[in-house]
Amino acid sequence: MLLDWCRAKTEPYEGVNIRNFSSSWKDGIAFCALVHRFFPDAFEYYTLNPTKPKENFELAFSTAERLAGCPPLLDPDDLIRMKEPDWKCVYTYIQEFYRCLVEKGLVKTKK
Repeated sequence: MLLDWCRAKTEPYEGVNIRNFSSSWKDGIAFCALVHRFFPDAFEYYTLNPTKPKENFELAFSTAERLAGCPPLLDPDDLIRMKEPDWKCVYTYIQEFYRCLVEKGLVKTKK
């Protein structure tokens, strides 16, 4: 369900093709797209560069923390050291981001 939600929210974004919770997130662009979907005035998505993953991770995580109250559970330096991010770490972060959005009333859940 969470992967489908990520796909649906990032579908309009160029350069994002979410297939899993690991390699699909390795350049930081998917994180940025997901955050931008809920906070479109926070940064210019179309100026992002997929060859600068650390900058993308930092932008996504700092924006999510500042505007959604989502704690920075992932470290950009750790993510760029890996060939691809650990799916459990990405899943945990996305789950927390989703929870923060629900708490702020930006995502409606089925009762």
